[in-house]
Amino acid sequence: MKLPDPPLLVITNRKMTSRPLMTVLAAALAGGCRWILVREKDLSQHDLVALTGEIINLARPYDAFVSVSSNVQATVAAQARGVHLPWGSDVQYARQTVGPMRWVGVSAHSLAEAETAARAGADYITLSPIFATESKPNYGPALDLQGLRGVARALTIPVIALAGITAENAADCLHAGAAGVAVMGTVMRAVDPFATVRQLVEALRR
Repeated sequence: MKLPDPPLLVITNRKMTSRPLMTVLAAALAGGCRWILVREKDLSQHDLVALTGEIINLARPYDAFVSVSSNVQATVAAQARGVHLPWGSDVQYARQTVGPMRWVGVSAHSLAEAETAARAGADYITLSPIFATESKPNYGPALDLQGLRGVARALTIPVIALAGITAENAADCLHAGAAGVAVMGTVMRAVDPFATVRQLVEALRR
C-alpha cells in the first residue's frame, strides 16, 4: 500500500466544526491534505453516500483520496477509495464487498489488536491513542511514542498514529516508526484549518 503524500489523514466530524464541513475540508485540501476519512456515523445510508460524493468531488482537483468510516456499502456506492473499520469488524467481509483495489483499514488500540488486524488482511491500521485527547477518552491510557514504536516494529503494514497529533509532535511519530499520522479535532476545531494543515504537512516533510 502506497500512502498518499503527505501521509496525513484528516478525519471528519461535522459536529466539531463551527463552519460548514465542506468549508473546513476545502481549506484542509488547499493546505495540503490529500487523504480524508468521512466519519459521520449518524447519517443515513443515502445521506452518507451523498456527502461522500460531494467530498470526492471537492477532493478530485487535488488527486486526494477519500475513504469512508465503517460502512462498506456506502464505500462502494460512493466509489470511495477505501473503508476504515472499527476494531472487531469483519475484515474479510469488508474485503469481499469493496474488492481488492480499495483499501481496508482497521482501528487498533494495542499491539495485540494491531497484529490481529494485520493477520486478518488489513492494508493499514490507525493506532490510538498515541497522546491524550478529548476525542479518544475511552480507550485507556495514551500509548505515547514508546508504544507506537513497539507496534510499528512488529507490523509490516503501515501504522497511522492517531489522537493528540499536532504540528509539534507529528514528526516524532514518524521517527518512532509511524508511516503517517491522522487528525480529527486538530483540524475540525481549528480556527484556521488551512494554516493548521499546512503546519502539519511542513512538520511531516521536515
